[in-house]
Amino acid sequence: MSKPDLQFSDQRLADLYDLGNTGTDDRDFYLSLADDGPQDILDLGCGTGLLSLAYAAEGHRVIGVDPAAAMLAVARRAALGDRVTWVESTAENFRSDQVFDLIIMTGHAFQVLLTDQQVEAALATMARHLKPGGLIAFESRNPALNWDAVWGRAYEMETPQGRVRAVRRMKDTSRGREFLSFAWDYHFPEDTLTSDSTLRFLTADAITRFADQAGLKVEAVLGDWRGGLFDPDFSREMIFKLRHKNAE
Repeated sequence: MSKPDLQFSDQRLADLYDLGNTGTDDRDFYLSLADDGPQDILDLGCGTGLLSLAYAAEGHRVIGVDPAAAMLAVARRAALGDRVTWVESTAENFRSDQVFDLIIMTGHAFQVLLTDQQVEAALATMARHLKPGGLIAFESRNPALNWDAVWGRAYEMETPQGRVRAVRRMKDTSRGREFLSFAWDYHFPEDTLTSDSTLRFLTADAITRFADQAGLKVEAVLGDWRGGLFDPDFSREMIFKLRHKNAE
C-alpha cells in the first residue's frame, strides 16, 4: 500500500473514522466466512479493527495488519483489543511464520494498491500465508459505474471536539475510470483538515489475472453482500473469493 492518507494517519481523524463508517452488511458477510469453529484469521488493512475485534469476540485467533499507526492506536484501546495481535505493516510487506484459514482485506483497501507491483505483492502475501484449503476474500468497486458522478458526499457528526462536517469532493478524473482522486475536507469548529486520496478501479478480469499469477484461483465473484453473482453492468461491488490453485 502507499503511504496512508491523512484520514488514517492523523490521530485526530482516525479517532473519528468509525463515526462515518456505520454500515454492517459487509461486516456480516465477512463474519459469515468464519462460522466453522475457531479459525486463524489474517485481516489485512484492518483499520480501527472493527472486524478483527468481532472475529475475536467469536473466539477466532486474529492478526490485524495496517500501515497506519493512528488506526491501530484506536484498535488497541478498544474493548477486546488485547485479544487481537496488531501489526503495523503494509499488506505487501507483511511476513509471518503463521498460515491462516481465512485472509481478508475489507473496506475496499484493495483499491489503495495503485501499481501492478503493489497488487502483485499483496496477492503474493495472501498466497504465502494461506493454509491449504483456506479462503481469501476482498472486495473492489465495479469500474464500469460512473463513480465520479455519484461520489460527492457530506455528513455531520457529533464528536468530543464538537460538531464536525465531512465533505467529499472529486478531484482529478482525467486518468479515466481506472484511477479516481478525491479529497475529504473535515471542518472542525476551529479549523479544517483535508485528506487526499486516490483509488484504483481494476476490472474483474484484471484482478483474476493478477490472482492467477500469484497461484490463486477465483472461486467466485459476488456483486452484493447478500451473495448475488457479479453483474459487470450493474453491480456496485466485486467481492472476490479465492483459494490456492491446487486446493481440492
